[in-house]
Amino acid sequence: MVTGVGVLSAAGRGLAALTEAAAHGKAAFGPVTRFDVRTRRTKRAALLPDALLSGAALPSAPPTSPPAPGSGSAPASPAPAVAVLDAIAQACHQAGPGATEGTALPVLLALHSDERTRATVDAVAAGLRAGRTAAGVSRVYTGACVAAATAVADAAAAVATGRHERVLVAAVHLVEPGVFAVFDAGRALAHDGELRPFSAGRTGTLLGDAAAAVVVEAAAAAERRGTSVLARLAGWGRAGDAHHVCRPEPDGTGVARAIEAALARAGVAPAEVGYVNANGTGSLLADLAEARALRRVFGPHTGHLPVSSSKSVHGHALEASALLELAVLVGALGTGKLPVNAGWLGPDPNVGLDLVLDGPRTARPAHALSLNSAFGGANTALLLAPG
Repeated sequence: MVTGVGVLSAAGRGLAALTEAAAHGKAAFGPVTRFDVRTRRTKRAALLPDALLSGAALPSAPPTSPPAPGSGSAPASPAPAVAVLDAIAQACHQAGPGATEGTALPVLLALHSDERTRATVDAVAAGLRAGRTAAGVSRVYTGACVAAATAVADAAAAVATGRHERVLVAAVHLVEPGVFAVFDAGRALAHDGELRPFSAGRTGTLLGDAAAAVVVEAAAAAERRGTSVLARLAGWGRAGDAHHVCRPEPDGTGVARAIEAALARAGVAPAEVGYVNANGTGSLLADLAEARALRRVFGPHTGHLPVSSSKSVHGHALEASALLELAVLVGALGTGKLPVNAGWLGPDPNVGLDLVLDGPRTARPAHALSLNSAFGGANTALLLAPG
């Protein structure tokens, strides 16, 4: 069960703001002002409001220590730690009394891997101990755009097998100059400044900030504490295709196998799925491969299966994407409003999906999927049901 969700996104602080923006297709992209982009082809991203990153709405971040002489590691900016600690505080507050009792709560953290990773993890761990949330960070996930989904799957498996009553999963990604430069140089970013998943005329993705956290808990434990259940993790699947270092397998076989694994684990037939929050990065090749994967799994049901990519609103948050998009799915199941596939220009005849366009679509799906894919051919599928 998912009993707590915390979010910071370009839409604002909290799940309600993200859910509202996704449901109405309110894209949060704007000029990048955090660093110099004058020499870049693309100059837009979905950034957290300045008030959040300045700390106006965040708890104080624990100070980070300078690197040891000769270690070669750089001190982390406090911003990622501050942001993810805020999301964790939101999730634990929503999960209710007893969610962090005894601070023995395992914490799985997804974030970008670079020379500042260790300092960021240490800062998050110090903040968790200071807030008596947990003893520290149990495991770190740096598996690119499926990092957070992999952490959620591990958390669900740990709870389902009885190893833990509850697990906290958190993730953070803040747009920074190095990654932005690499994506821009690789022509992966949309040169027209809009992320248009599955649309004719799409030109690439756009990056976005995100910090998110979810509490994954055993049903019996949630019932014993008397806390509300936001959604149920019914199934999860992972698959690799290893087709190319950055291009997707053209037929989407890895994505399809991840979906099939999630459905098989849950004992759910394809026709019982009522919505898909797709990976949908706005890449010409990746969107086509994902569409083929959906048609392969869902067959005739594909024409009646609502699909959208919430990245079109909040941007691509890399290692934090899957957790941010899981939060979008929790919000959609709670409100009965399916997110809009924003940035639409017109149909791509090779896609052939029932995309949610022109305002939220009212629906109460019995099951919904969140899909993610990463460079190197890693694919994940998380299957949710209403709480």
